[in-house]
Amino acid sequence: MFATLSDRLTATFKSLRGKGRLTEADVDATVREIRRALLDADVALPVVRDFTTRIRERATGAEVVGHLNPAQQVVKIVNEELVGILGGETRRLRFSKNPPTVIMLAGLQGAGKTTLAGKLGRWLKGNGNRPLLVACDLQRPNAVNQLQITGERAGVDVFAPEPGNGVGDPVSVAQRGIEHAVRHHYDVVVVDTAGRTGVDAEMMQQAIDIRAAVKPDEVLFVLDAMIGQDAVATAEAFRDGVGFDGVVLTKLDGDARGGAALSVRHVTGQPVMFASTGEKLDDFEPFHPDRMASRILDMGDVMSLIEQAEKAFDADQAQAMAAKFAADEDFTLDDFLQQLQAVRNMGSLKKMLGMLPGMAQMRQQLDAFDEREFDRIEAMVRSMTPLERRQPRIMNGSRRARVAAGCGQSVSAVNDMLERFGQAQKMMRSLKNGLGGGGLPGIPGMPGGAGAGASKKQKARIAAQKGKKGKSGNPAKRAAEEKAAAERAAAQPGSAFGLPDPSKGFDPADLNLPKGFDKYLGQ
Repeated sequence: MFATLSDRLTATFKSLRGKGRLTEADVDATVREIRRALLDADVALPVVRDFTTRIRERATGAEVVGHLNPAQQVVKIVNEELVGILGGETRRLRFSKNPPTVIMLAGLQGAGKTTLAGKLGRWLKGNGNRPLLVACDLQRPNAVNQLQITGERAGVDVFAPEPGNGVGDPVSVAQRGIEHAVRHHYDVVVVDTAGRTGVDAEMMQQAIDIRAAVKPDEVLFVLDAMIGQDAVATAEAFRDGVGFDGVVLTKLDGDARGGAALSVRHVTGQPVMFASTGEKLDDFEPFHPDRMASRILDMGDVMSLIEQAEKAFDADQAQAMAAKFAADEDFTLDDFLQQLQAVRNMGSLKKMLGMLPGMAQMRQQLDAFDEREFDRIEAMVRSMTPLERRQPRIMNGSRRARVAAGCGQSVSAVNDMLERFGQAQKMMRSLKNGLGGGGLPGIPGMPGGAGAGASKKQKARIAAQKGKKGKSGNPAKRAAEEKAAAERAAAQPGSAFGLPDPSKGFDPADLNLPKGFDKYLGQ
């Protein structure tokens, strides 16, 4: 959603590179470009004015501080101000001391309240709560049925005593839902209310009546992030009519300009608490102002990426893989398939890569990436026998043709997959060799550095530095060198450690060895 804004801001900061100090003209030009970028992103005009004014005041005459150059300093200022208008600190749900905690959802029709109720319920369940969804949207056709289906998919119970479609009293359903939650020991109740295509008195009054009846601990205003400037007017109308404690932004995965996310907190004074980032039930996350600001400025969101990885990767599987790694066992296609499944459990690969710093410069490559490649690779691996997965080296031409026919891919696709897997296997093997030698692979001068990670040229150079001559590639010459070496060894007999042989009359005392060490020399 913030792609255009991120690109505009990044281009603006590039113009400041190489400057030792920010002049007033530099600040004016930068602020002007930031203002244009924000207005193009549908950010409300009052927000743009306040934002650019603060940036101008902080950036004017700013000297280079520490290791920051002027461009980095402006990025720091803009980042801090973005965090400020997005809410500053992360606002978390307030849970009631006496369960159940009641959360009421309000907003316009089409904003995604019903789907969000399922996402919120699934998120609460994943955090150890026992939520109940209450169907109070009795006006919109099939709204009750939609909530029931969504709740079933999310694994969350739904209280829906009325069929809806204009039948039933939503205030009574809300009250009975709270009573049902108390009797059956649910600790959180999510009340889904009706919306309209626009703000009207009837919808407002119904929401006010439900709020008075259930006395919710949290009222969350569900806002479609794609409606642009109308988001501000709608949020103000709900704030003045019903009142709310926090905002939930939906459809953040859309291609709208994202001005709503940057405007609603500043205009309403209420924080954004959650964000819906896709159509799947798992595409839901708490809203972190600092992380969102980092994403907008193409600084990445590594913390969210780490949190997703912690949820997706199984600790027992990770320990088993570490034990296999330590036992010097080879990386197999079964291991590869297991890791592939873990990556897929994290969600969209495009979204994950988009959380890395600087990935805005590769947006075209990311957009062109086909995530169905994972399905094709998995189909190839599952078309192999258990023996073939454990020992890919036995994959001859006939086996590859059979696998290609079994998964519906070409033989060249199977060859390409096996080649890439072979490269990954070599990388894992070289890493094990390097770590097993007590150092880093491929780094000369480090323990293990001349091992598997070093190329032939590196090994030859290291041998030359040590004064050792490498073996010749000519078989006849190499045989002659080995024969000469054997003759030199025969002419200089000694022990297995390269010391003169004591049986030939050598006195170990000549070496000035520690007392009692002569017993190790055979005497």
